[in-house]
Amino acid sequence: MTRRASQQPIDVRAVTDAELPEWTRAVNTGFLRPPTVPDQMLADRRLAFADSRVSGAFDAGRCVATFRSFDQELTAVGGATVAADAISNVTVAPTHRRRGILTRMMADDLKAAKDRGDVVATLIAAEYRIYGRYGFGPATTMTEWSIDVPRAGLDPNWSGPQDGGRIDFADPEEIRRIGPELHERLRSAQPGAIDRDEHWWAARTGRLWLFGSAWVEPFFVVYRSAEGVVEGMASYSADDEWSDGKQPLNTATVNWLSAVTPAAERALWHYLCSIDWVTRVKTGWRSPDDLLPLHLPDPRAARITTQADWLWVRILDVVRALEARTYDASGALVLEVTDRSGLAGGRFLLDATPDGASCTPTTRGADLTLDVAELATLWLGDESAGRLAVLGRLREERAGAAREADALLRTSGRPWCPDIF
Repeated sequence: MTRRASQQPIDVRAVTDAELPEWTRAVNTGFLRPPTVPDQMLADRRLAFADSRVSGAFDAGRCVATFRSFDQELTAVGGATVAADAISNVTVAPTHRRRGILTRMMADDLKAAKDRGDVVATLIAAEYRIYGRYGFGPATTMTEWSIDVPRAGLDPNWSGPQDGGRIDFADPEEIRRIGPELHERLRSAQPGAIDRDEHWWAARTGRLWLFGSAWVEPFFVVYRSAEGVVEGMASYSADDEWSDGKQPLNTATVNWLSAVTPAAERALWHYLCSIDWVTRVKTGWRSPDDLLPLHLPDPRAARITTQADWLWVRILDVVRALEARTYDASGALVLEVTDRSGLAGGRFLLDATPDGASCTPTTRGADLTLDVAELATLWLGDESAGRLAVLGRLREERAGAAREADALLRTSGRPWCPDIF
């Protein structure tokens, strides 16, 4: 007797070029977007995904789950970069959940990343409860503000920076030309930041159509210092809202804003709050300790509208991860790291100073016991070991060890990932 198609094993494998339209349709379905795949989007994805690892799960020839990963660079505390396995486009069809499909795809990808020598894996989690079981922990937070422009207290007649710098409009071609160098300067000083390849810039300037609806050109502005050096830029769009009394109530929505000096950041926010007809500015995804509110005479004009976990990290190599970052204090800790997947567990001695650190396997007694997901949460310096201990998410084997871990691992500035992927 022939088994029904629905009873056949699910085939998890790399996606061929001929299967990319079906795979993309499954991605759209999983993210509740219109399933139809425009020809131009498909062509652009073929170009942009050429270096990606695209896999899917197939049931009787139909794609029922999707998974993609690609090479990424992630900035650790102190400015060094580590090789990361970036994971995206993860979906499982509602008809095929609870069958272990994601577990199979994730296990295959993480093992391959470990074998390649990647230090960590990264993702942006659409849902909080999924990825902890694969060893990921939330490592950065993002915050979005809504600025009530009339209340901000800025000069409504502002006509440009007072520091000798200037702000100019730019076209997409100029942004593609000068944007990458500015971002490299930003991410070299920002723990949690990731690299932006040429496809990122192409998609944000209309050269590639990869996601969502067809691209509509936003406004681009560039800040240059008095010496003519590019120190900041922003992309934003605006709506067209008016009151019944014919008063403008427009909102400027920031797609992204990059600045490598406080002067550039202050000037760009002041510019956005000085645009005629704009009464509200939505800031887009910012660091939770962003200077923005304090750039306003009345910081209360900036109201937090979203604050949530953002970049999730999965450590694949404990030694290289802990040795890649810097430490402001000196100390030694023995960490017992558990990892149900068997990829990165063990007992490690971290011996850190401001001049460098070593991390080696050891047989000494542990000071702290924690899951690899909790280590990921601590690695970029945003979370407190003491807080995790109180929550029961790590265990002190020696009294005071969590406080010592905080002195070593926590950072004065919070990590931030400006991007989604």
